[in-house]
Amino acid sequence: MTIANQTIKIPDSKLAREVTEIIRDTESELLFNHSSRVYLFGALAGERRRLKFNPELLYTGAMFHDMGLTETHSSADERFEVDGANAARDFLKRHGITQADIDTVWAAIALHTTPGIPKHMHPVVALVTAGVEMDVLGLAYGEYSDAEREAVVRAFPRTPHFKEDIIQTFYDSIKHKPDTTFGNVKADVLADKDPHFHRGNFCTVIRQSRWHG
Repeated sequence: MTIANQTIKIPDSKLAREVTEIIRDTESELLFNHSSRVYLFGALAGERRRLKFNPELLYTGAMFHDMGLTETHSSADERFEVDGANAARDFLKRHGITQADIDTVWAAIALHTTPGIPKHMHPVVALVTAGVEMDVLGLAYGEYSDAEREAVVRAFPRTPHFKEDIIQTFYDSIKHKPDTTFGNVKADVLADKDPHFHRGNFCTVIRQSRWHG
């Protein structure tokens, strides 16, 4: 697909086609389209930042990043990010991908909900998170042109109430293992010592993003 004078394509290799097939067969349409947008927004960010990245690895990381939210790959006691990373690791091992590349994709998925760290790491790690933050939270929304945003959403549509749909999907997928949602311990310190401290709220950020729906 061509987006605002830039050619950003879904990889068409054998590996990428198998990624598409397994994600389409396993995830809901909501998550499949979201993951596809994550790849496209991440690739656009990579082009804009002039980062060198392997499209196949970025695509695999983007498409598997929410696999841990599916019943098939949701464990009893691991973070959903780790479940998704492990699913991608096993897939890539079956295809003879080097351990270094597997480790990169694993980290990209495992860290995609950990702000402030991925952007300093390998481009694939940084760009999976960039794509997620754009599609879910609307971060860097203004850095994408109207034409880019519209082209991505036209190719892989958002549901009419995507914000609430994605929040509900998260809840349904992790409610059986609340201990895995333990967050940044520094927020606990501030909450303990500062009566005026207010925790950041993931759901509030989603709802206040510049995205509609």
